[in-house]
Amino acid sequence: MRTQRAVRAAASTDAVNWSMRSCASRPRFLCLNAQSWGLGNGAARSTEKQRYFSQSRVVRAGAAEAVLKQAAADPSSLTQDKIVANLDPLERERLSKLRNIGIAAHIDSGKTTVTERVLFYTGRINAIHEVRGKDAVGAKMDSMELEREKGITIQSAATFCDWVKAENGKEEKYHINLIDTPGHIDFTIEVERALRVLDGAVMILCAVSGVQSQTITVDRQMKRYNIPRLSFINKMDRMGANPFKAVDQINQKLRFPAAAIQVPIGGEDTFQGVVDLVRMRAIYNDGPKGEIIRETDIIPDEVKSLAEERRAMLIETLADVDDEIAEIFLDERTPTPEQIKAAIRRATISLKFTPVLMGSALADKSVQPMLDAVCDYLPNPSEVENLALDQRRAEMPVKLVSYNSLPFVGLAFKLEESNYGQLTYIRVYQGTLKKGLNVFNARTGKKVKVPRIVRMHSNEMEDVPEIGAGEICALFGVDCASGDTFTDGGLPYSMSSMYVPDPVISLSIKPKDNKDAANFSKAMNRFQREDPTFRVHVDTESSETIISGMGELHLDIYVERMRREYKVEVETGQPQVAYRETITQKVKFDHTLKKQTGGAGDFARVAGYMEPLELEENGYAASTFKEAVVGGSVSDKFLFACEKGFLASCEKGPLIGHPVLGSHMVINDGATHMTDSSEMAFKNATQQAFRKAFKEAKPQVLEPLMKTTITAPNEFQGNIVGLLNKRNAIINDTEIGPEDFTLLADCSLNAMFGFSSQLRAATQGKGEFGMEFSHYSPAPGQLQYVFGPPNVCFIWLTLPRKELIAKYEKAQADRNKK
Repeated sequence: MRTQRAVRAAASTDAVNWSMRSCASRPRFLCLNAQSWGLGNGAARSTEKQRYFSQSRVVRAGAAEAVLKQAAADPSSLTQDKIVANLDPLERERLSKLRNIGIAAHIDSGKTTVTERVLFYTGRINAIHEVRGKDAVGAKMDSMELEREKGITIQSAATFCDWVKAENGKEEKYHINLIDTPGHIDFTIEVERALRVLDGAVMILCAVSGVQSQTITVDRQMKRYNIPRLSFINKMDRMGANPFKAVDQINQKLRFPAAAIQVPIGGEDTFQGVVDLVRMRAIYNDGPKGEIIRETDIIPDEVKSLAEERRAMLIETLADVDDEIAEIFLDERTPTPEQIKAAIRRATISLKFTPVLMGSALADKSVQPMLDAVCDYLPNPSEVENLALDQRRAEMPVKLVSYNSLPFVGLAFKLEESNYGQLTYIRVYQGTLKKGLNVFNARTGKKVKVPRIVRMHSNEMEDVPEIGAGEICALFGVDCASGDTFTDGGLPYSMSSMYVPDPVISLSIKPKDNKDAANFSKAMNRFQREDPTFRVHVDTESSETIISGMGELHLDIYVERMRREYKVEVETGQPQVAYRETITQKVKFDHTLKKQTGGAGDFARVAGYMEPLELEENGYAASTFKEAVVGGSVSDKFLFACEKGFLASCEKGPLIGHPVLGSHMVINDGATHMTDSSEMAFKNATQQAFRKAFKEAKPQVLEPLMKTTITAPNEFQGNIVGLLNKRNAIINDTEIGPEDFTLLADCSLNAMFGFSSQLRAATQGKGEFGMEFSHYSPAPGQLQYVFGPPNVCFIWLTLPRKELIAKYEKAQADRNKK
């Protein structure tokens, strides 16, 4: 009803104003009953041309509304072709020239170098600066000081550019939103959230190394979010470059159909350009920075036969994934360049094929043809299926439609702290986001006014009044979390967030100076908001602040950022392991506390025994207390004090100061004094009796065992078993698949510190592991410190354990001195 009223109110002026509006500024409200919308006297007095124009717009509005209803009612039957067919002509033109792409690859494959060339050739920057350049400026997309120092990308960076492409004898301008992502596995969340909101990607491979460990991870992430991709084989000018080995590895290792659509002219230090196999034309780069493209029909003789052979392989591969080319291939006809180009686009968008291009970004060769391929083969926003969940219908999936005229739906996928407050990156999936618009957070239900909209160019900003469907922008002044969905309040939609992997490494951290506690807390809160894989918690037993992340480099970067951005010097160390203590045999005790001072003294006698509890299905049970006094020798109030003393002793065991499990104390006798006995005296007597009996009952240290799951390619099984054997792990099960194997084991938490780095080294970065607490188990014999008869102890020597006990005893002695 609200939509109908809004349309009727605007109907009288809409026909005149619409012709002056751009596609991005059309109203969100649509007519729900387009057939019955009378044009009124104003329209009747208009010219025939105006009347026809208004009527056609009404039909289009009604068609858009019908598409929205079908998207909500039956999303499976609504095809992307139907969505595109019902687009407004101006809207279709805008979206057809829009691409949202990401650059992803293994570390040091040249992602940022490629992005730098893209920005230079599209006119976004005036000069090229290298990642580790001698001019100390650094690449545009590496805006952080740490990134330029280390020569790696730490945070994904967004930018936008316009690429002018020649089509059918005329120039067409394409608008490209581009996100450059990190290659190191420690920053994999940056790749996850970039791919979550992008429509296509360019996967960079090294011409020498081919498919590497992080390439496999990136491939898995692209498949998770159904991202069509181009493959660009970089570093063709390096010694040992072999692009066709990389093409074969994409087919075999990634199990993704691929074929080269270019072949190199020359190789290694003689690399000159490429031959386009679709049009069979040679492409060269001229000029000091390769900014001039020269095309010719003359293909060098030394690559002509290779080009013909690879073109035949391209057609044969396309015949396997595209019906139209398959029919032509079976009829033994030769497809035209237009048919090949259309088939590559269809197969790429349907996730059946990846075209492979090649070049050298550092040598300024063949980057522009890659930009042409982005425009030719990757989808525009209207061709990609995006789903939301309808909260009013038990989270039933609904399809989002990239029309500017529909109600707004967007997803916040990345947060940053800037000088102006929180910067929120948003992908607009449906509708138009305007400055001053009130939007609703689907998670919190709060209404927020959008004060400022900007387009990002690395760390630079450009203010814009509004953003249309399919675009990526950033907002200021919007308080939210990463993964929140925003709507205009009319649709009860929520979008699924990105996949967040679990942390694999932890460190204890504290500021060196207590004066820095406030800044330390600010830094922790900010880093947690920005990065979902960076976790912070306080250990309840040790009171240590523990930070967890994806790897040692990940945590080192945050420690360094804390020092530079917040001026906080911190100390890091290995977290304390939550050990436990227990006893292994039954011991009787009879202890008397007698203390006489000037006034009333202390007197309490407790007698009984301590024994170990039987193991439960889940391991050691909590310690228990029982009173079995007969004859009333000890009153109930004193027995209650004895129980409190026992529980207090179990919270901090005598051996290394950790809680006690699996112990049972029974008090069956005692004595009191008429004036000197008190609850405190019996509590202290019980604690003293506990400590004495505990040391005589052959105590043991228990360590936490973690249920560990390791997944890696089959060829590394021996390496991983060797790593676990060194850690005294108990291997419970192994599942071997066609390519990967999964190993289940129980491992000591203490032995797992630093395991992530060793696992990556042993598996070339291809192994993954996760662990969760399983149960407590006696520490291995070489780790035990076992007490025997009174005043005698047997030490099974091990330096770490000896240091642990000595450290605890020294801390107790220092505390007593104070």
